[in-house]
Amino acid sequence: MARKVKKMSGKRYFDYSLLFVIIFVVGLGLIMIYSTSSYTAQMKYGSSEYYFFKQLQFVVFGLFAMYIAYRMDYHIWRKLANIVFWGSIVMVLALIPFGTEVNGAKRWLRFGGFGIQPADVSKFAVIVMLSAMVCSSGTKIKKFLYICLLFILTAGTQALLIMSVSNNMSSALIVLGIAFVMTFVAYPGYKVYVAFAGAAVGFVVALYNWLQSIVHKGMTDNFRLNRLMVWLQPENYASGKGYQTVQALYAIGSGGLFGKGLGKSLQKLGFIPESQNDMIFSIICEELGLFGAVCIILVFALMLWRIVHIAQNAPDLFGTMLATGVFAHVAIQVILNIAVVTNFIPNTGVSLPFISSGGSSTVVLLGEMGIVLNISSKIRLER
Repeated sequence: MARKVKKMSGKRYFDYSLLFVIIFVVGLGLIMIYSTSSYTAQMKYGSSEYYFFKQLQFVVFGLFAMYIAYRMDYHIWRKLANIVFWGSIVMVLALIPFGTEVNGAKRWLRFGGFGIQPADVSKFAVIVMLSAMVCSSGTKIKKFLYICLLFILTAGTQALLIMSVSNNMSSALIVLGIAFVMTFVAYPGYKVYVAFAGAAVGFVVALYNWLQSIVHKGMTDNFRLNRLMVWLQPENYASGKGYQTVQALYAIGSGGLFGKGLGKSLQKLGFIPESQNDMIFSIICEELGLFGAVCIILVFALMLWRIVHIAQNAPDLFGTMLATGVFAHVAIQVILNIAVVTNFIPNTGVSLPFISSGGSSTVVLLGEMGIVLNISSKIRLER
């Protein structure tokens, strides 16, 4: 006789494991930011806690955003999808007249002492808009051409704007990657995606072989081609464009199995520029060693597993798609950041979620986690 499944009245699920992991990673990020930036902050601002307190402000604001997002019914984002999406486009376009130029690119909007990177908002906007459009598609979601149309209208539009306005290829790739994962989950077939993956691998192999054939010619006038050259042979450009990569590899190699100890890094003493930002994982490897680096990767793996669990058990398709988008956002940034630091892929400006110093990225990611926690609270327990 089949066992009857009875819903427990009034009982709802809440993922305390995910909440604990979020708090742990954010706390670890603050510790590592203080450790990596204290020397630079002392030399530049006369206070070793400058970057620490700056990031602490963003963390507090981000935790508040996470709480608000948790308290809000996640279905409200379906109603706000158009506002969020078009608002993010307006923010990107606002970079043209109002953006602050840093290292030759306009990527920040400044409001007094507060700054926001529109590309971070665009990532969230794509998650919300694509989730809403998938849920409104009905049976049309079974057509691959329709999936491609959704991809182009959401991620394609945002990525093109980000590239053309702010020349931010890394954020554009993340936006495209988020949409790729979400459409893969939404589309019932998988053979086309396998074919795309195979074609992408073939393209990367062909590109690598082509670069190997011309690498001996040295630097060119093309900025992105030069980045690829540095990626292949960073030691040949150690005094120039390959300096940061080589120093990061030195930090990783010198850490050994258990590291030099927290706060005892040498590479952060001016050798790795802005070590509290994109290259913070190299300092983690130097101070905490391979053991510490693996533990951090496992913590991120636990976070992603809990998000997948919530996505699988979400009450409806919209909740599943939102959680899937957040999963893709975190996973892609973690993979890209670690791959860049270890020189597995060419250098791009991708931060390590919740750990690297960064205001708008931290606030947006914590806000997304609040939405995932709200989705988890709507899951009904069964016995």
